[in-house]
Amino acid sequence: MSNDIFVTFVSSVVVMLMLSLNSALSAEVNSAKPVLVHYMPWYASKPVSGEWGWHWTMGRFDPEKIRSNGQREVASHDYPLIGLYDSNDPDALECQVLQMKMAGINGVIVDWYGISDFRDYGHIHRNTRHLVKFIKQAGLKFAICYEDQTIKHMLENKFISQQDAVTRGKEVFKWLDEHWLTDDAYVKLQGQPILLVFGPQFYHKDQWLQLKAGLSRPPQLFGLPHLTKSAGFDGMFLWPPVSGGKTVTPDEWQKQLRTQYNKSSAEPILAVAFPGFHDIYEQAGLHKSYGSIEARSGKTLEESLKLAAESDSPLIQIATWNDYGEGTIVEPDTKRGYQSLEMIQNFIKSQDRNVTTATAKDLRLPARLYQLKKQNQKQPDEMQKLKKAAAFLFASQYDAAREILESYPLKNR
Repeated sequence: MSNDIFVTFVSSVVVMLMLSLNSALSAEVNSAKPVLVHYMPWYASKPVSGEWGWHWTMGRFDPEKIRSNGQREVASHDYPLIGLYDSNDPDALECQVLQMKMAGINGVIVDWYGISDFRDYGHIHRNTRHLVKFIKQAGLKFAICYEDQTIKHMLENKFISQQDAVTRGKEVFKWLDEHWLTDDAYVKLQGQPILLVFGPQFYHKDQWLQLKAGLSRPPQLFGLPHLTKSAGFDGMFLWPPVSGGKTVTPDEWQKQLRTQYNKSSAEPILAVAFPGFHDIYEQAGLHKSYGSIEARSGKTLEESLKLAAESDSPLIQIATWNDYGEGTIVEPDTKRGYQSLEMIQNFIKSQDRNVTTATAKDLRLPARLYQLKKQNQKQPDEMQKLKKAAAFLFASQYDAAREILESYPLKNR
């Protein structure tokens, strides 16, 4: 074999090896787990709903009182960057969904209380339907985390009778089947929709079978680790491991998560990541604190994301986007700013080189849009321009949106 032929042969082999390696890397990158955020749609504000809802007050705090730092009194150790918002406010929903989209988040798991008009459950249902419209507009996925404790509460308050408990549950599942489970944007695993249940806290194994019977797309059910087996569920989802009012150390919560992830071969597990845990329940006079997990300047979120990525879980659920009562928020707030959202964005980029996200500077645009809409809501011409800026953000045309948004001054809030 001549030198020229040999060189050509070697070059060809090297090219083939590189192509093979690139293909393998691409396959690995493209198998990155979807990242979903757990969302609470239960906030009501006086400017939008006419009163401050329970989740801002917990019956003890008064948002009409302004603290020395200029913030309203609120049932939380944290405070939203855009201020106390309403979960039925289209401007707030638009802002939040755009922040998710621009960070590279794939979808939303919505905490949902069914379809009954009892307590604030009807409002949560309305807010969730409203939210789903924005989720789909942004091209994201969605799933539901059903709170079956609603049935228990309706029974305790004699809103329904014991004989109606399963019938009411079947109505809920039928509504899900007809409106969401068959939606192309609904999260599915191996072609089957998933339904998380926070518990379960009421129904038993045979009753869950009754609830699913006759549905066109019966969902896979996922519950909390200590409750899912007795309920006969398909798998479990993990949550920040706090209990007993104790501060859980990094070594302790990481050990607990690893123990659960090692069980994934026997039972499907949906992984969790979280920024920490710091509830307000004891200060609100409701009950003792569940405990705490220190945020550690973002290390807790970073480490829990890494553990979730290394697990066999098909997806990662971030707990949560906005549970201010439990201090598990990753949406921009006044204490940490955009730290959590930027960490999630960087994590998603590290998992998939092909993903396209906004820049850190771009992430500030949805909140600016929200604030400008509140400032100009009585100016039809200005609102039309801001609506155009929103369309640019949904279309990922961030420079065009910025040109409009930065032409307006922001007033002190």
